[in-house]
Amino acid sequence: MKTVSVRQQDVAHEWYVVDATGQTLGRLATEIARRLRGKHKAEYTPHVDTGDYIIVVNAEKIFVSGNKETKKIYYRHSGYPGGIKSTSLKSLREAKPEELLEKAVKGMLPRNPLGRAVFRKLKVYAGDTHPHGAQQPKTMVLS
Repeated sequence: MKTVSVRQQDVAHEWYVVDATGQTLGRLATEIARRLRGKHKAEYTPHVDTGDYIIVVNAEKIFVSGNKETKKIYYRHSGYPGGIKSTSLKSLREAKPEELLEKAVKGMLPRNPLGRAVFRKLKVYAGDTHPHGAQQPKTMVLS
């Protein structure tokens, strides 16, 4: 039996909506990263973008276990000496709730051009509305 390598033009990308209300951050992020890559499909090919588009709503209502709300710190650096900045998960959630899930998913994707292309298919919104009604997304329930 031969291994079939799918071509980019033969891939059908579907649109899905996920409600993040009450979902655990890491568990939701792993499933989203898996579906963005296309690993849930039988025709998955590592060097081809076979994944689907994922729309996440209610990102502000995502659940974080333990005391990570205050203890987890996100760091970034400006590139200048002494330019390290830190933000707690709580303050990041208050300022930009979408970025919380985006950072978690981006860390689970490959660090190459394909990973960046796959990440662009993730759309995260803090509220319960999104502007992608024209794509007729299907509702995906993650346990």
